[in-house]
Amino acid sequence: MKKYTLRKLFNDVHLWLGIASGLVLFIVCLTGTIYTFKEEVEQLMAPEKYTVEVPANAQPMATSALIAQLEQELKGKVISISIPEDKSSTYSIGVAPAAKEGAKKGAGKPDGGAKGKEGKGGEKGKGGGRPATYYVNPYTAQVVGTPESGTAEFFSTVMKLHRWLLIEGDAGKIIVGASTIIFTFLVLTGLVLWFPVKRKNWKQGLKIKTNAKWKRVNHDLHNTLGFYSSILLLIMALTGLCWSFEWYRDGLSSVMGTEVFKGRKEKPATIAAVPTTATTEDYIAQANLLLPYSGDLRISLPEDDTTAVVIQKRQTGFFALAAADKVQLNKHNAEPLKVEKFSDKAFNEQVVSLIKPLHLGNVYGTFSKILYFIACLIATSLPITGTLIWINKLRKKKKPGKITRTKGAATVAS
Repeated sequence: MKKYTLRKLFNDVHLWLGIASGLVLFIVCLTGTIYTFKEEVEQLMAPEKYTVEVPANAQPMATSALIAQLEQELKGKVISISIPEDKSSTYSIGVAPAAKEGAKKGAGKPDGGAKGKEGKGGEKGKGGGRPATYYVNPYTAQVVGTPESGTAEFFSTVMKLHRWLLIEGDAGKIIVGASTIIFTFLVLTGLVLWFPVKRKNWKQGLKIKTNAKWKRVNHDLHNTLGFYSSILLLIMALTGLCWSFEWYRDGLSSVMGTEVFKGRKEKPATIAAVPTTATTEDYIAQANLLLPYSGDLRISLPEDDTTAVVIQKRQTGFFALAAADKVQLNKHNAEPLKVEKFSDKAFNEQVVSLIKPLHLGNVYGTFSKILYFIACLIATSLPITGTLIWINKLRKKKKPGKITRTKGAATVAS
């Protein structure tokens, strides 16, 4: 009787966990692959909403004039404006319904009557009391579109399938979370199994023998591609669990020494209510003075006179780090109240603030998106190639042994 080794244990754990979670992991990895280039696909499908023709020798309208015109036309209040570095890109404008209109529509409803289609960034459409997002030509102030589209609806469904399998309530989220934990063990046990019993054979695990029989090619596709993508897959799994389980999020916060998703709870500074003399141009000039580099700007404008203006700035480019620097300014005179540079944060705070980009793959711009897309594609294939390996082993066990003859003796060959 063969001795039950530690390697055999890892092999059995890897096999049965893979079989138990294969279908869910296939769906989660496939939807993750599709979602990687969401923004690029949306821009490809509706370029008129994201790009404009730049008139010769023209400059974008002053933001204060742009805001005034939009507030008059849209009967609301501009509460955010995103200004891309690319001069041929549209601005993304967040507009809240006028207070009177919002109060009227929400009268008598405990939720303020907030209904409507979900827009970009989780905002909901006009007419429900929540801000709506509009894409605006910065040279003419013309509204060229909103986030709602067939493509956006498709990606919304993809995300729901990725997060909770389209199962309402906590059940879907728990199933995906449990499968993600299993996936973590699969990656770790797979790494152990990748290392050959004989060290001299380690090079075999680094290449796919394409001229071999299909069973060997399938084995190499599972073994070799799984090895090459293992680090990125571990990052995806460990960060993805932050959305599945509160206990995991709290535990990671304790380990890292800083709260995960802390930014969601942070509120702008409070200021004294005095007459306002500053304009959005003053805010932008001050932000560029404090953060002297080219990049995309997002300005959050308060609806009252006692809250600071918040400006986020991030660099752009193929290798750009998805980390924003943040400035809080006095709404009334544009004086800086607080400057938070990503580079000044402690390492643990930097890592935690990048949880979402680390999971989505845009942590280093388009470069990391390409790597994540390939890794997700490999992850989608692993349940398939793994199942085929298991089926082949089952067939091999069921095959009767062959009788071969040697000199004066009969030998059974499997």
